[in-house]
Amino acid sequence: MHHRLTILGIESSCDDTAAAIISHAPGEAARVHASVIFGQAALHGRYGGVVPEIAARAHAEALDYCTEECLEKAGTSLNGIDAIAVTAGPGLIGGLMSGVAFAKGLAAGSAKPLLGINHLAGHALTPRFTHGVQFPYLALLASGGHCQFLVARGPNDFLRLGGTIDDAPGEAFDKSARLLGLEQPGGPSIERVAAGGDPKRFRFPRPLRGRQGCNMSFSGLKTALLRTATSQAGDEGKIPGQAVADISASFQYTVADILAEKTEAAFRMFEQATGKLPGPFAVTGGVAANMTIRRKLEGVCDANDVAFVAPHPKYCTDNGAMIAWAGLERFRLGLFDDMTLGARPRWPLDTVSPPLSGSGKKGAKS
Repeated sequence: MHHRLTILGIESSCDDTAAAIISHAPGEAARVHASVIFGQAALHGRYGGVVPEIAARAHAEALDYCTEECLEKAGTSLNGIDAIAVTAGPGLIGGLMSGVAFAKGLAAGSAKPLLGINHLAGHALTPRFTHGVQFPYLALLASGGHCQFLVARGPNDFLRLGGTIDDAPGEAFDKSARLLGLEQPGGPSIERVAAGGDPKRFRFPRPLRGRQGCNMSFSGLKTALLRTATSQAGDEGKIPGQAVADISASFQYTVADILAEKTEAAFRMFEQATGKLPGPFAVTGGVAANMTIRRKLEGVCDANDVAFVAPHPKYCTDNGAMIAWAGLERFRLGLFDDMTLGARPRWPLDTVSPPLSGSGKKGAKS
């Protein structure tokens, strides 16, 4: 199948309801006709994090409006769509079920093919539609729920070289922001406040530093940050503004430093696996929107003569375009789904490597 394809992508794995329409023909650049996101920050703000039940209900209420607006902005209807792609996992089960059920209804009503997408594949494949990256390539997928180095060998073929053995960096950002009294989501809040801070005022631990491989750990950072924040609090328990800025900057610097060191290790592992250095190295996921982290990783690439690729920040956080693109890639491979498609709260990209953070009745976590 080598003609132009137009795919509707639907994303509802966490707290953003998103829809996008993307088209592509071989030899041309991908085109995003429309991308719409209905955020839920106002709904969850008072709770200091995403409440799954609230998120699921909000998705169920917003999916049709979000998709209708997307179609209107793209100037098309379902008749102009070749297939419908939807995030089927991993993520919060309520939101996934809402999205999958909605996409099934659209597919059945419009007689269009259905494509169930792994949310992680959506992130990992984003550099292909934003920069035309060719397989194989090395990707660092760093987000609120996941962090792993992947060799992307094909649209449905990923090898995990390493990743976090506990918290994801995005999760660490969110929890640390909560400890500092900053708004959620924590990543943008910490990055904004850190701009006025001293990144070397406080020394935070770097777990697994010096260890072979590219596994990472971020859970200890929260404990260290809590101790530091407590030590800086005044008699009324309030942390001075400059201390908040310095703690934020030091925390952000530490996360960037950990990712940089493990990226160097991933380069060596990629070379051992493929016989050459990665070209390029792509960083994806919500954490990739952090400019300090981007610059740090770009410096690692420059030092190793490796090309650096990072999608525009709007395609790093959860969005429908990445799901549409992953669906387009699966369409060309003939990997369609039927009405038995279900939601999967756990769904590792690499199904061969042992899980990094354990497994349970619902499957491997990562």
